[in-house]
Amino acid sequence: MKRQLIAAVGVAAMVVGLAACGSDGKKSDGGSSSSSNAADKYKGKTLKVWTMTGSAPKGWTDAVKSEFETTYPGSKVDFQTQEWTDIGPKVTAALSEGSVDVLEIGNTQTAGYASTGGLLDITKDKSALGGDGWAANQNEAALLDGKQYAAPWWVSNRVVAYNKDLWKAANLTDAPKTLDEFYADLDKLKATQGVADPIYLPGQEWYTYFGLLTGEGGKIAKKDGDKWVGGLSSPEAQKAFETYKKLQSYSATGPKDKDEATPQQKDVFAKGNVGTMIALGWELPDEKDLPKDKIGFFPLPGKTADKPSGVFLGGSNLAIAAQSKNTDMAKDFLKIALNDKNEGLVAAAGNIPNKAALNSQLTGDFAKAAQTAAAVGGITPNTPNWASVENKPNPIKDFLTAALQGGDYAATAKKYDDEIAKRLNEKN
Repeated sequence: MKRQLIAAVGVAAMVVGLAACGSDGKKSDGGSSSSSNAADKYKGKTLKVWTMTGSAPKGWTDAVKSEFETTYPGSKVDFQTQEWTDIGPKVTAALSEGSVDVLEIGNTQTAGYASTGGLLDITKDKSALGGDGWAANQNEAALLDGKQYAAPWWVSNRVVAYNKDLWKAANLTDAPKTLDEFYADLDKLKATQGVADPIYLPGQEWYTYFGLLTGEGGKIAKKDGDKWVGGLSSPEAQKAFETYKKLQSYSATGPKDKDEATPQQKDVFAKGNVGTMIALGWELPDEKDLPKDKIGFFPLPGKTADKPSGVFLGGSNLAIAAQSKNTDMAKDFLKIALNDKNEGLVAAAGNIPNKAALNSQLTGDFAKAAQTAAAVGGITPNTPNWASVENKPNPIKDFLTAALQGGDYAATAKKYDDEIAKRLNEKN
């Protein structure tokens, strides 16, 4: 699915007065279970819900709208689709004005909006929303300082996509179960006629490195007291880099100073002479360039066969605006939007649902491969300042380039750890 998670750059600075406004003392929608007909409590009310382009699975919006409006006769759910491009200022304004009730937020954005007071604290509502079954590594992105400010909706992650024709030409049949087996497969692809690159992996594909680091049990950054410190100097980070370096060594055409979007790796893979790439679902070539039935998938293997390599979990949360005048209605909406039936539609569309119990409903080879690795996935540090790390020049990308080009690991890691810490500890 093609989508882009836009980091909440400067959210705290852009939102004026949200923290002071809060929701204390604000009138709710007045719904009461003690009314004579609880089903009519939202009669005549409209709930405004924002979802992003390409996020809601086919049929999900209609199903949720129908179920809510049937459960609460006379109510209306007004779904509006927003574009990811330049969404930050629009969300900021809507949260400040209270002109949206429920909204989809990229999981790396949630802490930023929560820190300003823009999102409703739903900690006490977690169980009622089905939160006892939410995957812990997905829910981490919906928390800030131990409080629940959103509900995890879905995630996706990268897997190995391989060209079936080239795989066959190299006499490869089974998917590798360990990294050593994968390296052996890459060696066979390298020796196969017609293969320009056994894998396409540019040097600055930091999401893959992040996943490897997560799999080693490390963090890209962590709190030390009340300060953030970079994690590139850790033993776990160095182990992850050695794996990344070895994989990247098989990519003759993958530049060490570029990322997966420069050029778009889907276009590189579409040429038909690349054996494998590590990609998201929306990064697959167009059907006319390389038919989908010519592409297979498996999770990037781990060091042992019992567990794949870690992955970066990118996805979306659903949150309630703190300034909404329909907060009770919004909570009841989330109960329906996130129930097993509707969350099952998320799985059927190929995204990882928020409950492991629903993974059996996943469809498609890509999604099934992604789900295997999602259990050992992680998210970026949950801090409002994370967006500043991803701003150009991204220190993680620059670190990877410098280390791949032969820089002393310890000195290089310290340099970029200091830069990561500087950005994360900046005062807004």
